[in-house]
Amino acid sequence: MSEIKSYKDLLIWQKGIEITEKTYQLTKNFPSEEQFTLTSQMRRCAISVPSNISEGYGRNSTKSYIQFLRIARGSLFELETQLIIAKKLNYVLNKELNDSIFLLIEEESKMINSFIKKLDINNKMIV
Repeated sequence: MSEIKSYKDLLIWQKGIEITEKTYQLTKNFPSEEQFTLTSQMRRCAISVPSNISEGYGRNSTKSYIQFLRIARGSLFELETQLIIAKKLNYVLNKELNDSIFLLIEEESKMINSFIKKLDINNKMIV
């Protein structure tokens, strides 16, 4: 296992970047009238995931970091909901890309949950 020297070394951050890239690819073909609504909201949610992971990493407190990880997880669930809406509105043209984002969201959620538990347990042991 390699040493974590930066938030960029975290697999949850890397997967968050991948989710963001795929979300941009998926939403680029949404109707133009959705540019400032669903498209924008989905992109902001996706960006929020790795952004909160990196911001939390920069905090000097485990408790604060856990809170940022929870915010990232919330953004994942928000994005998942918006993907469901987009599919119901028939905005999703690339089913394979859409399915891969859902899979990534599921994996990322599990990884964040596991990381939160690990940090929380370690934090309680220090006290």
